[in-house]
Amino acid sequence: MRFLGIGDSCDLGALYLRLIEGGHTVKAAIGNPLCHGTLAGMVERVPDWRGELDWVRAAGADGIILFENVADSRGALQDELRRDGFHVVGGSAYGDRLENDRAFAQGILSAAGLPTARVAEFDSEAEAARFIAAHPARYVLKFNGPGFASSDNYVGRLSDGRDVRAMLAARLRGHEAASFILMEHVEGVEMGVGAYFNGQEFLAPACLDWEHKRFFDGDRGELTGEMGTVVTYDRSRRFFERTLRPVAGLLRDAGHCGYVNLNTIVNARGIWPLEFTCRFGYPGFAVLDPLQATPWADIFRAMTSGIPLPIATRPGFAVGVVLTTPPFPYTRKQIDEAVGLPVLLDPALSAEDRRHLHFGEVGMAHGHLATSGLYGWTMVATGTGADIATAKTHAYLVAGQVFAPNLRYRSDIGDKLIGGEFAAVERLGLLDLARPA
Repeated sequence: MRFLGIGDSCDLGALYLRLIEGGHTVKAAIGNPLCHGTLAGMVERVPDWRGELDWVRAAGADGIILFENVADSRGALQDELRRDGFHVVGGSAYGDRLENDRAFAQGILSAAGLPTARVAEFDSEAEAARFIAAHPARYVLKFNGPGFASSDNYVGRLSDGRDVRAMLAARLRGHEAASFILMEHVEGVEMGVGAYFNGQEFLAPACLDWEHKRFFDGDRGELTGEMGTVVTYDRSRRFFERTLRPVAGLLRDAGHCGYVNLNTIVNARGIWPLEFTCRFGYPGFAVLDPLQATPWADIFRAMTSGIPLPIATRPGFAVGVVLTTPPFPYTRKQIDEAVGLPVLLDPALSAEDRRHLHFGEVGMAHGHLATSGLYGWTMVATGTGADIATAKTHAYLVAGQVFAPNLRYRSDIGDKLIGGEFAAVERLGLLDLARPA
């Protein structure tokens, strides 16, 4: 098969390498010049993806375009390419809106029957300050649109909202126009559900995930895109039926084709949806990889053909740990950090464990693996096991065999789940009944 990857920073590099290993041909267009070193010497690079459309079209059903992100109205572009007869996996204009227009998404979820936290939308600091003064409470600040990073959002700590007002003032400096929401803070266990949508329906099974978004152990420090995740395909149908399933018709009407994730808070009062991700998630796709027995190419073929092919999955859990280097969690646009630093793998790393390393911002430089890119998302180490503790042990065993200058990663991925949060989710009756041992 032929695959054309389109993105700014080669976020799907590890997936491209899997496709190449499977005997498929991959070409990647990387929009950001600071990211041109990512996967250099490992994945074929093209300067203009438009010049490759005839190459993709010539493969017929075996030619697929993969879009990595939602910036610059790329959902609308994907819809246009589909109308032109191309097979496209990634997102849609509707998916972009669900992800970037948070108040709109909450309205959709409420109409679908899910309980939603109180949300107020604003486009000025003064208006939001007046609202907080009139309705003092603990709020979560989230910005709309692709122009803000995860680190711009803020989870309020004070019951009168003073810290959110202060953060608003700081975040909006230099942004003359910005749209954002204040969401009522909801206590509980944060968990997500995701599935591949083939333009008609979700492919079974769905996965469940528990993300760890802050930079440091103990959920301290900056909000990052993600520092690590626990995932499973087991016991997911009940949760999927109550969350993603109700929006399938809307995605079908929009012609969406790609991965869809809904992040939530769960507690004794119900499932409280937080936000959509209507595209590939990083590192989500990498953490799912070891649990998927169906190869990526076959998943994509099922998605673009509209065939409801069930995905063959492996039982148990996968734990993923994001290994980072400076300037993460910032960017090289903000902090001047060198790239091209050596990345070494322990010679004792087995072939099996080597497949549990999913390369991010690395590439070949002078014949050696080296850091590259904009962010410092160096790679993801994964591990699997029948339970979360076993998968965590495996993941950190793999992570410990990677060496790079100033390599950093959290050491507590999965600890809260092991310590009681997973049992709490079970007690809420949100999971399918466990099979007898």
